[in-house]
Amino acid sequence: MGAMSMIGRAGWASLLMVLFASRLPAEDDPLRLALAMEASIQRVVERAEPSVACILVSRSELYARFEGGGVRPPGRLGGFNPRNLPPMPGQQGPNELLARLNLAAPDAVPDSYGSGVVIDGPAGLILTNYHVVRDATKVYVRLPGKGGSYADIHAADERSDLAVLRLLNPPSGLQALPMGDAEQARKGQFVVGLSNPWAAGFRDGSPSVAWGMLSNVRRRLPGEPNEGERRRPRLVYYPMLLQTTLNIPPGSSGGALLDLKGNWIGLLTALPGVAGGEGSGGYAIPLDNRMKRIVEKLRRGEEVEYGFLGISLRQDFWEPSEGGPAFRAGMRPGDRIVSVDGVTVNDQDDLMFGITAALAGTQVEMVVEGAYGGRRVLRPVLQKAYWPNTGPIIAANRPAPVYGLRVDYVTVVYQGQGGFRRASPIPEGVLVREVEENSPAARAELRVNQDVIAAVNGVRVTQPADFYRIAAEARGPLELTIVDDRGGIDRRVRLP
Repeated sequence: MGAMSMIGRAGWASLLMVLFASRLPAEDDPLRLALAMEASIQRVVERAEPSVACILVSRSELYARFEGGGVRPPGRLGGFNPRNLPPMPGQQGPNELLARLNLAAPDAVPDSYGSGVVIDGPAGLILTNYHVVRDATKVYVRLPGKGGSYADIHAADERSDLAVLRLLNPPSGLQALPMGDAEQARKGQFVVGLSNPWAAGFRDGSPSVAWGMLSNVRRRLPGEPNEGERRRPRLVYYPMLLQTTLNIPPGSSGGALLDLKGNWIGLLTALPGVAGGEGSGGYAIPLDNRMKRIVEKLRRGEEVEYGFLGISLRQDFWEPSEGGPAFRAGMRPGDRIVSVDGVTVNDQDDLMFGITAALAGTQVEMVVEGAYGGRRVLRPVLQKAYWPNTGPIIAANRPAPVYGLRVDYVTVVYQGQGGFRRASPIPEGVLVREVEENSPAARAELRVNQDVIAAVNGVRVTQPADFYRIAAEARGPLELTIVDDRGGIDRRVRLP
């Protein structure tokens, strides 16, 4: 009785299992281990499979001919019902071509396809790769055993190659797949992939399973991008991908990468093949802290705004631009950046990726070493990086215009979109980014990509969130202080 109370029933059970296993013939050990691993994979699949979707995409322009005129906001794709189509001349009903546009039909053949993972069940939000739905005119999502739904693009970001879809008619009982922590991923560990290669699940939504090993971490997109891709900057050009031994053919993009404990650690991507590169094994976007911040922005339907530090490389040292975040935080020419948020900076790519993925408006902790020794801790608040050729902003929850005015970080102009000279200091304030026609902002002759607002009703603003907050609190007329490219007061504008 005493021994039983000391060890406990669970302890005795474990001890008996060990004793029983030790008496098995040695030749049975490999089979026992294989069966244990098989059981682990089956448990992972059983848990994750209901949350992995098949995505069918059409890029046909024919839908617009039968859906009326008007320009829809980017990403607002809508549904489709062939029974609502008008009869074609000489026919009793819609012609065969239009009938094939119905992606919900079991025998529909899409223009392209991919996979996705549920990240919010009640809201019907699905995470996938942006390249899966780029230029889509209709998107249909089919789920295992739960039917499907047409979807809008809730928010998308070409630079991270991520997009979130919103189902127009989410099925009941839809469950999100909880995210794991890719920070803990180590090369050599076994992984499981769930996806729809070659659109294998386009009829029943059932994803296929693959398993392999994590070959490496922090890898960049393999191969040399073609000319078209080179003009489309992406985070995958920095060392950030998980490399696996999995084969990831078309249709697998947007699938789930899991460890043997069932933790969702990455989003599979077939982008190397899309971009014209070749490499051994398959790749996944890691669900680490940096990428989770981006996913969360997209889940909220917001634009992903990447971090800008305001430095340029001069021979062997970084030079801060006057008025930029690094300069305002105390960085000076000759300083060497040692780490960002505790992550060691070994080269230019480490630095640029760390700052970029930290996102605009974030305060980072940066350790710098002076030209003559001595380390200091700086805490710059990042502005917004300008990335060219990234297409229209797809974000369901953009800030509402204030008297016909939307603003942005001033640094998007400083980096080469016109306006300020590169030799000029970066003025403090927010940029006039959009002005609606026939609005109070238009009548006030505010100039897009030129005017910088330094204060609203006498209160200084340094980022767009400041502007929108002050405007909401004012609930009435606004007085804007406009500054020139040296930071001096240019004029004052009253709205409305």
